[in-house]
Amino acid sequence: MIIDLNGKHIESSDASIDVADRGFTLGDGIFETIRVRGGKPDRFAAHMTRMRHGAKTLGIPMPTTDSGIEKRLIKIVKTNDLSDAVVRITLSHGPGPRGLLPPETTTPTFVIAASPLPTLAPSVKAILAMTVRRNEFSASSEIKSLSYVDNVIARREAAEYGADDALILNTQGRLAESTISNLFLMINGALLTPPVSDGALPGVMRADLISRFRAEEHPLEVDDLAKAEEAFLTNALGVRALIAVADHPIGDGEPGLITQMLAARL
Repeated sequence: MIIDLNGKHIESSDASIDVADRGFTLGDGIFETIRVRGGKPDRFAAHMTRMRHGAKTLGIPMPTTDSGIEKRLIKIVKTNDLSDAVVRITLSHGPGPRGLLPPETTTPTFVIAASPLPTLAPSVKAILAMTVRRNEFSASSEIKSLSYVDNVIARREAAEYGADDALILNTQGRLAESTISNLFLMINGALLTPPVSDGALPGVMRADLISRFRAEEHPLEVDDLAKAEEAFLTNALGVRALIAVADHPIGDGEPGLITQMLAARL
């Protein structure tokens, strides 16, 4: 695959990043995952709004304008002969000396990489992660940080159990999200999702459901899983039914009608 590394097209196998890059040494950076259909990125403006918020939080200058990034994204998709794709945009603080503070003069590392759009499994079985908690009080809970260690640990826990994903609780024991997705429950006809204040990442697809389909932010307890008629997970790539948690079925244990409708439309 050919990638865009700091504005230059290069084979991914030939690409190199300084070993002193703070994204590598400290996880000091952010990323966005964007779905591309028919050569056009979905919800691009919303992704850029979130990315710029993350960059501001970490004090990393963005390399160019949103329109400039979009043009480069579209070009790298075409260069790889793709029409439907998943694109990851990665921005790190770039090389720096030892220590936590970044250098006064920053040279960020910016990468755009495209891959074929994967086919999502229509349904997911999950567990409740026991090894990690989401810190809803941390500023990092609202950005797509390169430091995904908690998510990696929780996903490994799910794999060891034989599950597809793990739901992560916050420090108060309430539901926050899954390792890679936002969570939605349908309870008594209302579509509910954990609020950002409870540690939910402000997902782009999540925001779409709140604005277009009247989903409501509402604190969710573990016991609410048993009350749900149906449940699903969302991220930039789409909607997947959540049909069981720790071997306990959600609703009738099959993808619900609302979930199927949203998966087809989004």
